[in-house]
Amino acid sequence: MLIKTALTLLMLLTLNCYANPDLTNEQTSAKKQGIILYNQYKANSAIPFLTTAAEAGDHEAQYYLAEALRKKNNYMNNEARKWYEASASQNNLYAMIQLGRIEHDMCEISNDCAPSQKPPIEWLNQAKKIAQEKAEAGDAEAMCIMYEITLDDTWLEKAASAGNAFAQYWMAVSLKQGDGFFLPWKRSEAVERWFKLSAEGGYPKSMMEYGEILYKRGDIKGFRHWNEQAALTGYAPTVFGYGADLAHEPDTFGYPLDLIKGYALISWLTELDGGGGMKENVEYTLPRIAAKMSAEQIEAAKKLSKEWASSHTPLSFFPDKLSR
Repeated sequence: MLIKTALTLLMLLTLNCYANPDLTNEQTSAKKQGIILYNQYKANSAIPFLTTAAEAGDHEAQYYLAEALRKKNNYMNNEARKWYEASASQNNLYAMIQLGRIEHDMCEISNDCAPSQKPPIEWLNQAKKIAQEKAEAGDAEAMCIMYEITLDDTWLEKAASAGNAFAQYWMAVSLKQGDGFFLPWKRSEAVERWFKLSAEGGYPKSMMEYGEILYKRGDIKGFRHWNEQAALTGYAPTVFGYGADLAHEPDTFGYPLDLIKGYALISWLTELDGGGGMKENVEYTLPRIAAKMSAEQIEAAKKLSKEWASSHTPLSFFPDKLSR
């Protein structure tokens, strides 16, 4: 029951981030589609959709548009900076931080960009001031942002302790990599605790990490549970792994053979059209599953794939919102 509640809350939060009373239905739909495409590593495809909502003044669409443009060009250019500044002017902390990270962007080197609204350090200081006020009022996401700004580990721990699943994931990763002072068995206990809390909070990368811990302990049932939960969030790598497991390609974790569902999940990944390097995996695995199936089973699987896509959270690689 706890896991279902956490997953429901995660889905509601995801949907709520698209809601904006100032956008038309068409603009809201464009924003939603743009963010979905961005999270599928299809930044170029996301740009037209995000532009629709960004031009309507939505600060989150402006931020993601700036991110997409920066990644398309592999550097901070004039167009990307324009949208970061539009978003930051509406107090979007992520946009402020990205502007604060600028040292020498390409448009300044080539002298073809408009003057900046503020120097990078001013954007960073403004983000810190706003984030600290929110963090001190108990905002867990703001605590996480304070960690990004200051690199002070105490903020990461505060965010994790306040229930931020993303911070809990990075707490676990940090400890796993050797940060902090622990006796060996105490370190592994702390790593497991943070991954478990983050998994229960709905973060799919932690679900897979915690599932791996259980698998190494011999708890195959526990691994299968978390593997399935991660797939239900739309986390693309796990959707592939889960589908392959169900189709016994290979039979590693003892799932009952389900060729139709396995084919359906792998087929769903064709939506990514190469995003995140999935194309090669799908092209190799799907024919291997099909070779075990009748024509009727394949048709049933294709139908299930469409139904699954329309009724579940969209595919995503869950990239960090504040990227480098």
